Amino acid sequence: MTTGAIILYLLLLSHQTVSEEQVQRYVIGEKGENTTLQCLDQPVNVSSVRYRWKKDGAVVRTQNPSNPSEHHSILNNGSLRISGLLYIDEALYTCECQTNNGSSWKTHSNIQLKIAGGPTSISLDIRPATRLNNGTLFVDISSDVFFNCSSESYPSQNLTWTVENLTRDNPDRASGNQSHLEFSISKIQLKDQGTYTCTSQNTLSMTTVNKSQELLVYYAPERHPECSWEAGNESHVLFICTWNGSYPVPTMSWHEVYKKSVIAKGPTINSTSQTERLEIQVNRHILHDKEEVKCTGHHVTGVEKSCSFNLEIPYPLGDPLVTALEGSNITLSCSETHALPPAKTVWKKMDDVINNTMKYIVSENGPVYKLTIINVTQDDAGIYYCYSENPLGARELEVILYVKASADNGGAVVGVFVSILVMMIGIVVSVTLYSKRDRICIGLEFSHLDNDRGDILSLVDSDEEEIFSDSVSQLPPLTNGHATTLVEIHRIPSVDHDDNADSTEHTGQAHPDQTEAAQGPL
Repeated sequence: MTTGAIILYLLLLSHQTVSEEQVQRYVIGEKGENTTLQCLDQPVNVSSVRYRWKKDGAVVRTQNPSNPSEHHSILNNGSLRISGLLYIDEALYTCECQTNNGSSWKTHSNIQLKIAGGPTSISLDIRPATRLNNGTLFVDISSDVFFNCSSESYPSQNLTWTVENLTRDNPDRASGNQSHLEFSISKIQLKDQGTYTCTSQNTLSMTTVNKSQELLVYYAPERHPECSWEAGNESHVLFICTWNGSYPVPTMSWHEVYKKSVIAKGPTINSTSQTERLEIQVNRHILHDKEEVKCTGHHVTGVEKSCSFNLEIPYPLGDPLVTALEGSNITLSCSETHALPPAKTVWKKMDDVINNTMKYIVSENGPVYKLTIINVTQDDAGIYYCYSENPLGARELEVILYVKASADNGGAVVGVFVSILVMMIGIVVSVTLYSKRDRICIGLEFSHLDNDRGDILSLVDSDEEEIFSDSVSQLPPLTNGHATTLVEIHRIPSVDHDDNADSTEHTGQAHPDQTEAAQGPL
């Protein structure tokens, strides 16, 4: 009894273990595809066995050749075929067998069917970006760019962003398991351009789908184009426009800007090309004075910048008349700052261009052009030309050189001699006046006496001893031929002039203390 119980327990345990193993069998099918579930552990004589399949414990199909089904069908070997899998087909399927004698149904296998869908409808969104004709996207440098990837997958998915950049070895990644995945780049730079790939992987079926998008970073130069020119052959000039430092290369164009004062005749300047350096050969006969020539650069990012210049014919300036002394050196000069394109300036005499020789020295200092003539002679006199020419035309400044002979210096020498003579006479007169300053001072004293002061001059003749008084303004001339004369000067203060005058009338003589005597030759 005990032995039988043990055997029965082992059989039940073995049956339970098999059932658990069978339940652990999984079959993964793709939505919309077909799948077959195998019925395992079938009886040896399968010809006398009937099959049926249960879905989560409910019978979904019993083997009956006369009643076929498009979605579920049981094959001769008992397998269940499901066509056009749907998400509702996901369940636990059980295979049961029954012999033809009507015995009970026996379970032979349990299969868990999982349905995987996708990933599908994967899409990329990069903004703000502009799509080119070839499908490539580009963004402006230093802009903020947002990346979004989304797809549909059942039951779940893993999303991954990958960017492969030629300038960096390690790609940047962003990953997640949601229905969409976003990341952004702030102030995108040239190193960030490359091919961005979004990968979606179904977590059940491990089916992987990729979608890639090439992204370029465009930028235009911050500076303006540079306009320049070079001398071509006799009838052409080369205009050059450069605008370096952009990606991709810009579209450059040369054209004319018409003004009211300019009437264009014949061909015009018109050239366009996708390049960083645009050169154009222009026939000088179609150029006009005061005309504006412009170069414009267009970049795909929308940036447009330009440079220009106004054409001007040369206009040399300088002194038209120059005089030189024979035997000296003389320098003729002119300047030319108006011409555009810049003019070529030379010195000419008659129609011959003057070059550096022992006689002539030609020099240039910026816009100033000089011609130095060594040891000027009469043969050097004449007309010289400062000749300037640019593609618009030529103009010249006429400079007349006069040469004076050395004999012409006589007048200058005489003038110098007269100047020296006048200076010497002035010195002699000054010395003479200084030596006789005492007599001059006495004369000036008498000539400037104030009449109101009432000065009295008394003259006394030394032979007759006669004294007489009189009011005089100056000394009388010498008439009597006497060698000496006694002069008495009586000075009366102005404040007592009236009183002293009256006193003098009564007395007829001056006070002895107020008398000054001077004796000497007059």
